[in-house]
Parts: sequence; C-alpha cells; structure tokens
Amino acid sequence: MTTKRIPMSAEKKIALVAHDNKKRDLIEWAKYNRDLLAHHVIYATGSTGEVLERALDFPVHKLQSGPLGGDQQVGAKIVDGDIDFLIFFWDPLEPLPHDPDVKALLRLAVVWNIPTACNRASADFMISSPLMEGPYDRLVPDYEPYRRRAISLGEGPEQRPADDG
Repeated sequence: MTTKRIPMSAEKKIALVAHDNKKRDLIEWAKYNRDLLAHHVIYATGSTGEVLERALDFPVHKLQSGPLGGDQQVGAKIVDGDIDFLIFFWDPLEPLPHDPDVKALLRLAVVWNIPTACNRASADFMISSPLMEGPYDRLVPDYEPYRRRAISLGEGPEQRPADDG
C-alpha cells in the first residue's frame, strides 16, 4: 500500500483524555508540562477539560464526557485531521461500560498514525521530543484503494464500487 504525507504544523493539536482513576495523573502531568502545552491547541473530554483549563490558565477546547460521546468526538477529529496527538491516560484495571468506545478511539489513532501516549512515561518522552517543536509529516497509508474496492452484493457475479457506508 502506498502512503500519504499528512503535515502537522509546529503548533500541534493535542487531545487530553483520562479515565476517572487517572484524571489526577493527567492533571499533574499537564501542570508539570504547562509551558510546553501552552504552545499547542488543547482538546479535552468532559470534566477533564474544565479542570485542565483552570489548572493551566489557558483555553482548552472542551468536548463531551467520554461515556457521552467525547471519545467518539476525539476519534472523529482524528479522522478529520483536527487532532495530531493523543494523550489518553486509561485505566487498564478498571472495566468500563464504554470500553468499546475506548478501543475504537485507540484503533483510529493507529489507523491514522497519531502519536499516542497511554501513560505518564510515554507522554513525557513524546512531549519532550524535538519533533514536537517543528512541523512533522505523518505517513498514513493511502486508503483510497480501500474506499474504491469492489464489494459483492451477494446477487451473482456482479460487483459494484464500495460506497462510504
């Protein structure tokens, strides 16, 4: 499969998400990295966005709470190219009713080659990378052949091009 380059500007669009048991860790991490984060556009889900905005003293784009669709909003923004970077402190020991949403979000981050940090150590390494300071081109598979693939309708040998749904 061929690849496409998707440019990221020096000002990254970063989504910050945390499960309830990890919110304190994310807030502490964000406060510690406040000066670095201030150079980027920050998105956050639910009450995390409210707390982050107060703690960091700069605007945070607030989305819905994860279980109310916030994880899916982040995923849609990834697909639309509106999120460059995902920091998602999730709790691997806590079963969640919206676990399929979490898995879908993480899957989209991989599909679109979004840098993703799932814990404080990986977030520390990524936020301090020299690549955060300037433009960067993400390589993403060219999904156009997939979009245009023929799909059998089960009505004989005829096939038709796939639609978007």
